[in-house]
Formats: sequence, structure tokens, C-alpha cells
Amino acid sequence: MKITVAIDSFKGSLTTFQAGEAARVGIKKVFPEAEVKICPLADGGEGTVSAIVSATGGEMRKISVTGPLGTPVMAEYGIIRETNTAVIEMSSAAGITLVAPELRDPRKTTTYGVGEMIADAINKGCREFIVGIGGSATNDGGIGMLSALGFGFYDENGAPVSIYGEGLSSIRRIDVSGAMPALRECRFHVACDVKNPLCGPMGCSAVYGPQKGATPEIVETMDGWLADYAQLTKEVLPHVDRNFPGSGAAGGLGFAFMSYLGGTLESGIELVMDAIGLEEYVKASDIVITGEGRLDGQSAMGKAPVGVARMAKKYGKPVVAFAGCVTEDAVAVNSDGIDAFFPVLRAPVSLEVAMDTKIAAKNLTATAEQAMRLARAFMK
Repeated sequence: MKITVAIDSFKGSLTTFQAGEAARVGIKKVFPEAEVKICPLADGGEGTVSAIVSATGGEMRKISVTGPLGTPVMAEYGIIRETNTAVIEMSSAAGITLVAPELRDPRKTTTYGVGEMIADAINKGCREFIVGIGGSATNDGGIGMLSALGFGFYDENGAPVSIYGEGLSSIRRIDVSGAMPALRECRFHVACDVKNPLCGPMGCSAVYGPQKGATPEIVETMDGWLADYAQLTKEVLPHVDRNFPGSGAAGGLGFAFMSYLGGTLESGIELVMDAIGLEEYVKASDIVITGEGRLDGQSAMGKAPVGVARMAKKYGKPVVAFAGCVTEDAVAVNSDGIDAFFPVLRAPVSLEVAMDTKIAAKNLTATAEQAMRLARAFMK
């Protein structure tokens, strides 16, 4: 028997590796002869780099870059030498967790460090890029990242504008001629599951600005700055579309990748599954195991477990999911390929106890064992 285990992390409790191992232990108690393949999983957000790099035998690289507030931070990204691919999470250089709540102000944050990570990877020979852009602290339209890559943004006096969000207000001329020549050889696959345009009531400033420290006044002001920036960009790059779904991702970073770097915005889970070669394992499996920390109605909107289930159903494979908790509307995932799901909690406990790594792993192992006992009963 072959069983593939691809479980997303139980955030704050179990990593994708720990969750996979806990399930494997439970499976082996029932099917000791089973060939269990653990595939690390992520949906393009936190954990994407480690999942892809570990699954492909890549290596991790740490470098000092400009953080969201301009001070140095240590950022980490992965390199897959076999394909000259860099795997980057923008949050490593410009994530909201790098900015204390009292210091959050999207006018004062930058994606410059993301550009430094890309430039470093290019200098290391990478030409393919997988980039997760979730969890940003920024709303700079990507001008910080682009400035680090050699693109020029100038004010009315011909001086470079600020690399922070407030720099958008001063742009009067854009020059793409100074960009790193190697960028023409690069392909950027951007994990993006949001559909927001760059500007307007559903744009990045209005929807995500408040969680990054923007007041209603700042939201309105920055939305205007981004509209002007998009217009100036269109004068230099006529193909751009500020209303393209996902342009507003990560404070306009989606717009920057598409407009200036020729990047494509792709489903995060689809991108990760393709990068780790999950389909080949699923195709050869008798049972597919997936899951995440919380299964709810939103899980059916493209989260990792449903992505795995949809792939498995292409080959008629049974799919079982485990979760730290489930909600009433989680039944929606049954229509998307998850045949049955099981919460792993075994008794009423506090959230702190439930999320304890050792306890969560023990509960997941026990639940996996019981689910496999049921599977074995139906195989007789």
C-alpha cells in the first residue's frame, strides 16, 4: 500500500513536517507495511520556502537586506541548483511581523529588501523565481523592490524618490533602462490568491491598508498616489493593467511583478504542488492524507487541503483530512474532493494546551490511527 501525506502546517503548533510525521506514525500502527511518502505542503504563504526547498533537495541562503523600516534584517530564501530556481517569501524581507504594531504606517515601509533578495539570487545564477507575496507590511506599489533592481523613479527635480511608500507621491518620471540586464532572462512565478485590483474601493490601500497602520485619510491619500503611479507606469509600459486581478496583492507588489518583471500571478497551492512534484506521488497512491490547522468554509476557496484533494480526484484517489479544529461550514470541502475530515482534539482543553506541539502531534497520530482502522475495515 502507498499513502501520500501532504498536510499544511497547523500554524503556531505543528510545521508541515511535524504534522506529516505525526500522521505517518498513526498510519504505520495500522498499516506497518505501507509505503508512506511525506510531502511538505504550503499555499504560497508562510512555510513555502522550506516546503519547496526540502522537497527538492535545495539549499537555504541567509543574507542581510533592508527591512521594511529601512534597518537591516536577516532574510532567508532557497535555491534549487538543479533548475537555477530561487524560492522567496517577501515577508522574510518586508513582512508585517517585522514591524511593531505601534510603528506600522504604510507610508514608511518599503519592499527594497525584496529586490535585494532577487538581485542576490540573480548573482548566484538563478533565473527562475517562485515568490510568495503574502503577509506584507508595505503599500509602496513595489517601487522599493524595483529600485533595488535598477529601475528609476524620479521627482520633478530629477532626483530619486524615497524607496518607502511615501515615495509614490513624488514620482514624475520613470526610467526602466537601468534595470539589471539579467532580468530579461528571468521568469517570475508569483504565488497570489487574492484578486484585488491596485486602486479603488477594493484596492490594496482600502482593503489591506488599515491592518498595516493606515488611517482612513492615509488610505485615501495612498490610493491616489498609486493611481498616479499606475498612470505613469502605463506611459512607459503601455501593456500594464492596474485593474488586473491580483495587482493589489502585497500593497501593489503584484502590479510591480506583472508590469515591470513580466511575472505571472498563480494559485499558491498549485504553484507549490507543481514545484514539489506532488502529482506523481498522488497518482501512485492508494490513499491521500491532507489537512491544516483549521478547516472551514474558506478552505474550499483554494486553500492547500482542497488543492491536494482536487488533484487526487483527477485519479480517483480517496482523500482524508485532519485539522486542529473544524467549523460547521467545513462540510463545503466534501464537495471539493475531501471524502472525510477529522478534528484531532480528543477532549475539551484550552487553546494553549491544544496548540502545544507535543500534544497536537500526539492527537494527530491517534486520529490518523483511528481513520486508518476505518479504512482497513472497509478493505476487508
